[in-house]
Amino acid sequence: MMMNYSFKLLGILLLVAVLLAGCEAAKFRDAADDEVYGILKQRGSDVLGAEQDYDIRTVWSGRAPDAIPPVDIINDRFRDQTSVLTLESALGMAITNNRAYQLQKETLYLSALSLTGTRHKFVWQPTKSTADLGIGRDSSKGLKGDSDLDLTFSKLFKTGGTLTATLANDLVLYFNGKPKVPDITLKLTQPLLRGAGRAIAEEVLTQAERDVVYAVRDFSHYQKTFAIETVSEYFRILQKKDSVRNSYSNYQNLQGARARAEAMVDAQRLPKYQVDQARQKELSSRVKYLAAVESYRAALDTFKQRLALPLGADLKLDETALRVLVQTGLTPLELNARNGYLIAVTNRLDLLNRIDQYEDSQRKVRVSADNLQPSLNLVVDASLTEQFYSSFSPENFSANVGLQLGLPLDKLTERNAYRTSLISFEKQLRALASELDELREDIRQGIRQLAQEHENYFIQQNALALAQQRVNVMPLLLDANQADIRDQLEAQADLVSAQNAVTGAMVNYHVARWNLLKDLGVMRVETGQFWLGNQPLLGVAAPVIPSASGQLPNVVTPGQVFGEQK
Repeated sequence: MMMNYSFKLLGILLLVAVLLAGCEAAKFRDAADDEVYGILKQRGSDVLGAEQDYDIRTVWSGRAPDAIPPVDIINDRFRDQTSVLTLESALGMAITNNRAYQLQKETLYLSALSLTGTRHKFVWQPTKSTADLGIGRDSSKGLKGDSDLDLTFSKLFKTGGTLTATLANDLVLYFNGKPKVPDITLKLTQPLLRGAGRAIAEEVLTQAERDVVYAVRDFSHYQKTFAIETVSEYFRILQKKDSVRNSYSNYQNLQGARARAEAMVDAQRLPKYQVDQARQKELSSRVKYLAAVESYRAALDTFKQRLALPLGADLKLDETALRVLVQTGLTPLELNARNGYLIAVTNRLDLLNRIDQYEDSQRKVRVSADNLQPSLNLVVDASLTEQFYSSFSPENFSANVGLQLGLPLDKLTERNAYRTSLISFEKQLRALASELDELREDIRQGIRQLAQEHENYFIQQNALALAQQRVNVMPLLLDANQADIRDQLEAQADLVSAQNAVTGAMVNYHVARWNLLKDLGVMRVETGQFWLGNQPLLGVAAPVIPSASGQLPNVVTPGQVFGEQK
């Protein structure tokens, strides 16, 4: 009877284990998400001053991996749809769907997930759990066998010590009606030299905590870069769209110029070779128009990939954003290189990571130096064994206190690790200095490029006004025999170039401004239409918006360029 009971118990235990393994998988995932998102929410608030959305779920996450056959992915990429996107909706779609952006979020998630594992080392955790249910029956109808249940828990302290607790029970005695008090063993090991002290013992946890901070900063910097790239690409496509229209208008105008030249040849007012010139320009403009169309389509397909849209999708971009950008004009940003460098050192999140990583390398030197010491551990253990409930005597326990000394007879590995840490420290020192130099150069170049794009825009505006004036006056000069057909063709070509150049200069200026603000570390992409705002800089006077006088500013002299005069 007792034997049947034991087999029933064994079957129940196995059944429960199988059921728990199946139904708990989703709970483990949810538990991991709760802990990770809690960490990221706190770190995001601490580092960025605001909570962020770090959810890594996608449209596929609600389905089990086995429930997503390859055909579903194939069909998804064959979807044909028509989308008309504003800049805001395109940016939102890119953030939601872009594969590289999703990978960055998952990398951030995994850094926090790794931290949960490191934190777990410093809490009570089971390190061993075994149940030997080998129960038999002898000829005297009694139970026999080696049926044990062992549980071991351990805890790592931030002082470097380790406490282990083990409970062991004999199930055969329990079934025989002579239940035994579980054997209890406690063992404390506390380092006194190598590995002792909070700074050394907590190093692995300290580094894991800092790694999450680094990951949050890196992701925030990536968010800014990604948003600027998406907005820039959107405006570049609208710029190409404008170029297509200008090229087509030029092609139509040159068709008209060729027809006009043919009529004037028939009236013997032009020599025939000028008609050939007009036809040649017409064909050349046709080729340029087709090239502009293909360039636009290629850019649109590339943008579809950024939005993770199927390439067969029909995508149209709303042009309101470009019209608003043109109406806004050149948002000013006045800054000198020195102030820009000071602002960037304070605000650039990726640079703050490099500074903190330099401090990490300093700690690594201290840790590797600590490993050169001999090991001396205080060991305390206590155990309560061979106790039965019928005669329980808790005072009958055994305890021992001792020291474990590990003499450094062979420290070659530790020596090499210490020397490596010193070299790594100096490498990190040089890397930090190089990073600061590169940052300062990036700021200098960004300021110079912004100034250049600012002047180039006004140059192109003047060039456009002159080109339009030439095109308007050329038919009159042609009728008065004061110009030939070549002059009209060149004026028309210059007008198209000037039209494209003005749009390009406007977009180039704003892209340079966005990238400079990103390099300064002050670009806020969370605000609506961040590409239009004039973001103030701490410690820098608000720039004065120049009046549209149409006059170009004075250029710098060679003496000013070479530093020979102010």
